[in-house]
Amino acid sequence: MSSSWSKDDGTKKGGIGNQTPPTDNRAYDDAEKGIYDNSSSLPVIASPPLAHMRSYVSTSPSLSPAPVSPVHEGLSPFTSVQALSLTWPSTWKNPRFSRTLTAMRHPAANRWVLFCLWFNTYRKFFTFVTSLNLTGIILAACGKFPYAENHMGALVLGNLLTAVLMRNELFLRFLYVIAIYGLRSWAPVWLKLAATSVLQHVGGIHSGCALSGAGWLVYKIVDIVRYRAIQHPAVMATGIVTNVLVIISVLSAFPWVRNTHHNVFERHHRFIGWLGLATTWVFVITGNAYDIKVGEWRADAHSLISVQEFWFAVFMTIFVLIPWFTLREVPVEVEIPSPKVAVLKFQRGMQQGLLGRISRTSIMEYHAFGIISEGRNSGCHYMICGVQGDFTREIVNNPPKTVWTRELKFAGVGHASAMFKRGIRICTGTGIGAALSTCIQSPNWFLIWIGSDQEKTFGPTISRLIHDNIEPERMILWDSKKRGGRPDSVKMLKEVWDSFGAEVIFITSNMQGNDEMMQGCTALGLHAFGTLWDF
Repeated sequence: MSSSWSKDDGTKKGGIGNQTPPTDNRAYDDAEKGIYDNSSSLPVIASPPLAHMRSYVSTSPSLSPAPVSPVHEGLSPFTSVQALSLTWPSTWKNPRFSRTLTAMRHPAANRWVLFCLWFNTYRKFFTFVTSLNLTGIILAACGKFPYAENHMGALVLGNLLTAVLMRNELFLRFLYVIAIYGLRSWAPVWLKLAATSVLQHVGGIHSGCALSGAGWLVYKIVDIVRYRAIQHPAVMATGIVTNVLVIISVLSAFPWVRNTHHNVFERHHRFIGWLGLATTWVFVITGNAYDIKVGEWRADAHSLISVQEFWFAVFMTIFVLIPWFTLREVPVEVEIPSPKVAVLKFQRGMQQGLLGRISRTSIMEYHAFGIISEGRNSGCHYMICGVQGDFTREIVNNPPKTVWTRELKFAGVGHASAMFKRGIRICTGTGIGAALSTCIQSPNWFLIWIGSDQEKTFGPTISRLIHDNIEPERMILWDSKKRGGRPDSVKMLKEVWDSFGAEVIFITSNMQGNDEMMQGCTALGLHAFGTLWDF
């Protein structure tokens, strides 16, 4: 069982079943906030027994295909939108029935549950990596680590190379392929859950190795300065510059900076990081070329390619550049069903569980969105952009004709759904963008979508994708505005889990919804993976 590391560590949005409106909207886009705006004064509605829901769904009239809205700059006419939500079963109108359901509470999250969710696999990886490297630095300082004395540069670059690998699209796709095809046919559920947790939280290795690499680099520079009498000034200068650049790149990725000043994080982490990589090359070459024993520069190229530091730098450079070689400017059609959402349509089909990064420029301000596709053989795929900041707001106000994207897509945790026999994909608001492909492409996944005014907000394209590909008995679409409140999502998950025979739950929600569902699922013993704020 696992969860994600919420970067807003000091903010808990209430316990299980506590659906008070959030005071901090940084985690929500406009479509997500609508879930609270339209029903903040209304009660939490306990979800009906699944038998009632199933009975209604199976007998509801089938929906006719909705026309796809044309690409335009204005708003789609709401009259063309499918009615996605289910009407209330008649028994819900009985106040006694409603009170009975509301009284059926699930277990509260105790301190142990909260600790397990906090000290998740991300933090375990981060703690292990940093502790291991800190031990190495202490041993080296005490003269008990001979390898560090002779290959300190390798420890620096080895950590940085690992950090780069843990964020490389190609390497992560490789890990997912190994896990999916290696485990899905024979492995027990606990092993699949463990593998999924590792894949979701490799960011802990990324952060731990990056910080550790910076720590080893500081130690190396201190060591060079201590023996500056026998070291060439050029080596010291390049080492100090590299140190400063790497530290700036690491500091810019701290959670507070990344969450509250995304553009500052992206510019410094990327461009200062690239500059740091360039100076690292200079540092490796000059450090190896200067022989401190004789105080002279060496011109022997063989001495350079025979050292570990050189090859670490080579592979680090390759893996940094690989995703950028797949960068393309591609045409895009933008449908704007409401002022809160833009639906972007791209060419070619995709596997489920992938994320795409897009930008209006070639190297600036890339944003990740879930990809919706009917399969590899489909002629197109979609992204849902909910209005949250300047970038997404500008897409709605000034739809682009082309965008820049990397054709090598990023694997999200939903990609691991192929390992499991049956599962539940629950999402709120624009989270449907990351969740829908899994339920479209696999008949063994159940979709729960909680939102406000989904018909008007998300438009006919999303309606058509759901209607054409998911059977009514395999989904619950909850409109909190029409139903007069938000559901008891944990109770709903428990009922679907038991009835559908699920092995795992994947959650894509805002910070409050994620916390509530993860705490509830953990307390009930349901295997769930929550949202990441770690890109």
